Amino acid sequence: MTTDQTVLTKTWLPVAAVSTTLVLWASAFVAIRHLSDVFHPGAMALGRMLVGAACLSVVALRRRPLPRPSGAEWRVIAAIGVLWYAVYMLALNAGERLVDAGTASMILQLSPIVIAVLAAVFLGEAFTAQLGVGLALAFAGVAIIGFASSDSADGGRSVAGVLLCLIPVAAYSVSLILQKPIATRFAAVHLTWLACSIGAVVTLPWIGQLVGDLRDASAAEIGWLAYLGVFPTAIAFTTYGYALQHISASRLGISTYVVPVISIALAWVFLSETPPALAYVGGVVALLGVAITRSRRRAAS
Repeated sequence: MTTDQTVLTKTWLPVAAVSTTLVLWASAFVAIRHLSDVFHPGAMALGRMLVGAACLSVVALRRRPLPRPSGAEWRVIAAIGVLWYAVYMLALNAGERLVDAGTASMILQLSPIVIAVLAAVFLGEAFTAQLGVGLALAFAGVAIIGFASSDSADGGRSVAGVLLCLIPVAAYSVSLILQKPIATRFAAVHLTWLACSIGAVVTLPWIGQLVGDLRDASAAEIGWLAYLGVFPTAIAFTTYGYALQHISASRLGISTYVVPVISIALAWVFLSETPPALAYVGGVVALLGVAITRSRRRAAS
C-alpha cells in the first residue's frame, strides 16, 4: 500500500465516516420528534429496525466471507443488538415525545463521559486530568440543560423526558465499549447487520402497534420512518462501525458533541422548535469541555 493510500485509509476515510454518521444521527433526532405523534415508541423502533436490517441484508449477504462469530462474540453482538438497537431506540423515541429534538440530542452528550470512564477501565485507554476536566464541564453543561427543561411550561413531562433520554446514554456507552474489541474482527456492515437484526427481533412484540400506526400514517410519514431505517440506521451505524476500527472509543465518543448543533438547526428549520433558552448556556458549557479535551489531543500529537 502506498503512502497516499495509507493516509486515505487511516485518516481521511475515518474522518469522512464520522462526519457522515454525525449528520445522519443529528437528523434522526428531528425525524423521531416529527413522528412522535404518529408512531408509538415501540412501533417506531420496530419499523426503523426492520427497514435497516432489510437494507443491510442486501449488502451484507453479498459480501464474502460471511461472519462466523464465536460463542463469546455472539454474546457481545447480542448485547449490542439489545442495548443499542432496541433499548436505546425505545427509550429515545419515548423521551422525544416529551422533550424537543435539540434538548434530547444535548442530553445524550453525557455519553462521552461514560465512554471515557469505561474505555479507561476496560480498554486501557488514557484518562488524563485534562480530559477529566473537559468531561466534567460537559457534564455540568448537560445538568444545566436538565434544569432548563424543568423550568419549561410543562416541567413534569419535560423532566420525565430528560430521564428517559438518560437511558440511551447508558445503552450507547456500554455498546460502544463492547463493540470496540471486536470491531476489527468483522466488516462494519456485517456487524451492523447482525446487531440491527437482533434489535428487530427484540422489538417484534410491537408488530401489532406498528401495523396500526402504519394504517393511520400518511405516505410522507411512512417515508420519514423509512428514512430513519435507511440513513441514520443502516448507513450511519455502518460508517460509525468503520470509524470505530480506526479511532479510539473515547475520541469517537467525544466527536458526537457536534450533533446537538446540527439537530437544533434542523429542528428550527423543519419543526419550528428550539430548546429552552437556558439550555443553550448548558450547550456552551458542554462545548467548552469539548474544546479542552481536544486541546489535550493536539498537545499530545
